[in-house]
Amino acid sequence: MLRELDADGEIAVPRRGATRRLRPNEAHPKDRKFVREIRDGIRSGRYRAGTPLPVGLLAHRHGLGARRMARVCRPLLADGLLVNRSEPGGLRLCVATGAPGVDGSAGRIEDYSLLGDQRGSALVRLDGSIDWLCLPRFDSAAVFTRLLGTSEHGFWQIAPAILPNGVSAPVAVRRYVGDTMVLETEWTTESGTVKVTDFMVPGDEAPQVVRIVTGMQGQVTMLSLLRARPGYGRTVPRLERIDDKRLAVVPGGDGDGRLWLDTTRPVQVNAGDIHTDFTVVEGEQVSFALSWREGADSPPPHPSPDALLKHTLDHWEAWVARCTYTGPDRVTAVRSLLTLAALIYSPTGAIVAAPTTSLPEELGGVRNWDYRYAWLRDDAFIASILARFGYLAEALAWKDWLVRACAGTPGRRQIMYGIGGESDLREKVLPWLPGYEGSAPVRIGNDAAGQLQIDVYGEVADALYEIALACPDEAPGIAAIIVELVTELETLWDQPDMGIWEIRGPRRRFTHSAIMAWVAVARAVRLIELGYATGPLERWKALRETIHREVCENGYNAERNTFTQYYGGSTLDASLLHAILSGFLPAEDKRVIGTVEAVQNELSTTGGLVLRYRTEGEGAGVDGLAGDEGYFVICTGWLAESLDRIGRHEEAAAVRERLLSLRNEVGLLAEEYDLRARRQLGNFPQGFSHLAILRVVLMTGPVSTRPNRIDPAPVLSAGTVS
Repeated sequence: MLRELDADGEIAVPRRGATRRLRPNEAHPKDRKFVREIRDGIRSGRYRAGTPLPVGLLAHRHGLGARRMARVCRPLLADGLLVNRSEPGGLRLCVATGAPGVDGSAGRIEDYSLLGDQRGSALVRLDGSIDWLCLPRFDSAAVFTRLLGTSEHGFWQIAPAILPNGVSAPVAVRRYVGDTMVLETEWTTESGTVKVTDFMVPGDEAPQVVRIVTGMQGQVTMLSLLRARPGYGRTVPRLERIDDKRLAVVPGGDGDGRLWLDTTRPVQVNAGDIHTDFTVVEGEQVSFALSWREGADSPPPHPSPDALLKHTLDHWEAWVARCTYTGPDRVTAVRSLLTLAALIYSPTGAIVAAPTTSLPEELGGVRNWDYRYAWLRDDAFIASILARFGYLAEALAWKDWLVRACAGTPGRRQIMYGIGGESDLREKVLPWLPGYEGSAPVRIGNDAAGQLQIDVYGEVADALYEIALACPDEAPGIAAIIVELVTELETLWDQPDMGIWEIRGPRRRFTHSAIMAWVAVARAVRLIELGYATGPLERWKALRETIHREVCENGYNAERNTFTQYYGGSTLDASLLHAILSGFLPAEDKRVIGTVEAVQNELSTTGGLVLRYRTEGEGAGVDGLAGDEGYFVICTGWLAESLDRIGRHEEAAAVRERLLSLRNEVGLLAEEYDLRARRQLGNFPQGFSHLAILRVVLMTGPVSTRPNRIDPAPVLSAGTVS
């Protein structure tokens, strides 16, 4: 039953104050801090799987009555973190045995924070465990892979030790330090408070993960357990002790580099694990540094943790200082910009779609893909938004990488490449990994690299067009790239393809692909008209007209007043929202309004979360895959933008707020959201999702920063083709 609440979160009296409705099993606003405390206690291991929840102790601590505690626990029961267990004396509330993160497996996706040095990445769980680490590159074989398996596949946890009486650290509080990628996790125990500062060191030196433990108050006993398992958890390495504070981790045949662990406290080695326990008091520091070094016999210099911390803070603060955005929600924008910056491979300028592989789009399903590569589409979107926020250097670096990468596949460019420009991304399955929460297979590589996706031409041309007009000195060279794109597109635009969602079923004439082909031609025409390029102007004007007419005839369903997923079909696709944001038709055109309304009504929840398209459950749908998936974050952003574009600003604002509410407490978002389980799904953090955040932030910003086209190609009037 839905309950009405007043503005203070109390049960509303009719006609008294503003009200809103709670969703089923949603935490009462006044209960949320208690719900979070219990949830985080379960995930951190304080409340162990299968044991009774200390309801009486919690109620006494917070001064809550029995009915209030029952209300606090209701959303946790719905999440499956708590269960009612039948005992001789009646039902007893217990921690579920399958609760994520309490059995040696990975935690919920949103339990993680990102570390990055613009070369590789790590994910740190709320309990202080690094469960994913790729060095020296994003696409290197992971050293810690508990994220996709179990604790036997590698992790590194630094956290307060579990004491003999079963009392452990209470809820961890985490945050990034200011506008940086330096993470702090803080625990307050019965004996004191301790902080762990985690970061990866940007720059050209040996890649390093540094962890600094600082006593804040009292004293706290800590445990560091490092279980390196190179080769995606397959290899137990040889550990070579240099002295009691330095060890080499030798991976064997999985690479020619090795890891080096430096500490300020002695460590012990046992059965392939490196561990130490120690006590810190107020003001005391204990440091750890894990470095990757190419070659077998060249250890890195002994690290200076404080100097490395200062260097890292200075690096990120200087990067953020270049941001030109000063409008509303700047803090939100900066966190997403930093996340995108951490996805940039600085040696080449490529941008990975996400720093992980095989985090599932459906728990237990097969939609598990490797996103540690540079999609031309994703990179184009991200380069464009970075340029809007003042990061033209990064946009131009991506452009240079694009030219180099595509030069390796003359004739027809791939839709993605490796971050070093590699074209061979053949897909493999890692059978020894069970997958995230049993979601198999775990894949590395991505066979979609060989697909035909015609929309990519439009998205790349559109991004380059904006960058060219923002950098007039670069415009002639960029315009020449767009001319090459459209020359290639002329022979491809009318072919069936796999589309923006890179389906693995039969090719189709996807409407979004056709509209983006129109975008590519329109941008080339405009640049020729502006004098930045030379090309067959009249022929391409005619091609622009031909594509536009064909889309309106074959991709539009007049009976339903909406564009459709593919020519001749009746189904919808959220990518149509992106297509109409391109300027294909003016916002007031009834076909635009009809398409926005159709997607909103048929693919969206009442709160504005949007599916890409309808899947078929156990049967294979248009994408050729069985199973379902979550709500797609970038599609929710497109809905907010589209509603704003057609003048429905209040609805747009509501969808925008729903999108922003999906982030975890450190501002990170995966690719999708599972509404039933109320958790994030898919690779994490996802560049597309943070792009969506930045675009909806611009909806509220100054007019000069709103994401309209820069010097746009002429928009066609309703019913007109030119």
